[in-house]
Amino acid sequence: MKILLIHNNYGIYTGEEAVIDKQVSLFKEMGHFVVVYRKTTEGVRGTLIRDIKGFFQGFYSPASIKDIKNIIKINKPDVVIVHNLYPYISPAILNPLRQAGIPIVMTVHNFRLICPTGLFMRNSQPCELCLEKRNEWSCMRYNCENSYVRSIGYAGRNWYARVTKVYKENVDYFACITKFQIQKLVEADFDPAKMIHIPNFTESIAQPEFETGDYVAVSGRLSKEKGIDLILKVAFKTPYIKYLFAGQPREEDPINIPIPDNCIFLGNLSKDKMQEFYKHSRFLLNSSRCYEGFPITILEAAAYGKPTIGPAHAGFLEIIRDNETGLLFTPGDINDLQNKIEKLWNNEEMNHKFGEMAYKTLTENYSIHSVKVMWQSLFDKIYKNGSLHSKTEI
Repeated sequence: MKILLIHNNYGIYTGEEAVIDKQVSLFKEMGHFVVVYRKTTEGVRGTLIRDIKGFFQGFYSPASIKDIKNIIKINKPDVVIVHNLYPYISPAILNPLRQAGIPIVMTVHNFRLICPTGLFMRNSQPCELCLEKRNEWSCMRYNCENSYVRSIGYAGRNWYARVTKVYKENVDYFACITKFQIQKLVEADFDPAKMIHIPNFTESIAQPEFETGDYVAVSGRLSKEKGIDLILKVAFKTPYIKYLFAGQPREEDPINIPIPDNCIFLGNLSKDKMQEFYKHSRFLLNSSRCYEGFPITILEAAAYGKPTIGPAHAGFLEIIRDNETGLLFTPGDINDLQNKIEKLWNNEEMNHKFGEMAYKTLTENYSIHSVKVMWQSLFDKIYKNGSLHSKTEI
């Protein structure tokens, strides 16, 4: 099968990009031919002119439409896998794909289809107002992007996509990485019959040694919505526990609170160093205030037999089995977070048991093999039924 994969990269390399790169490799391993069409936001945001350009192209990008039409004629893809289309590709490219009768699958990484920022978050707290009110006014009213130009732009393009039904009417299947995403899309009146659950995955390793590490691992972007301040506050209260951080804060969102002596920041690590980072940790900690999509770090830690402590909301409730593969704490509650950290840190037997179960769950549900089966099942369904839309002349 010939697959066309489409994605607009973000300004920095994110977990979403890492998942997409793994997806490309996955499809190639399955024997499919993959054509990749990507644009990037890197180095082109941050000025008024560029933000305005991104605003208009988020509605309609003539250059991207022209590119897609050429790819259709030259490569004749059998199926299209769509990821992020903002700001420089635009959902307008879905129309020529539909007109060509090519089945379209959208991998849903976040909540951008129903929340202008894609995060269901306002002031570093979960927020579903745009879903509840069925409009995008709240994004502008509360300036959710901390830039009125971007808040208006994001709200405007979501409004346009909603009223034109460009996603609802053109996409054949939405491949959601959590069941929570499916729940929210159905609440927003997306067709339940188009929903497919295909989670993130990671390449599992040989049976780990399940060693008891000597620090708590924190991996990913270090920002307020990710709860970095919660971890630092708990670290002050648990000076006998060492916390190691792999990742960087955003330039526009530096860590501006005191850092305790038992916290060590390693920055972005290479793949080899990340393996050692997980291997020698005791467990992974995710204190995110926002819902997130599907943090791949949980699977990466599980590959080394490490359980995870995470917030009890959204997809975390599916990914972390409370008291089986880790522990869940009340989101934003520093006292509960501290209790769960100390509980797992001080109980080596529990830590080992949860780590074994995390690895077992990874191999059964989130291995490269299990996700291959899910994608191939969808491709077989597409091959049998074709696109839900009739072919017309481009």
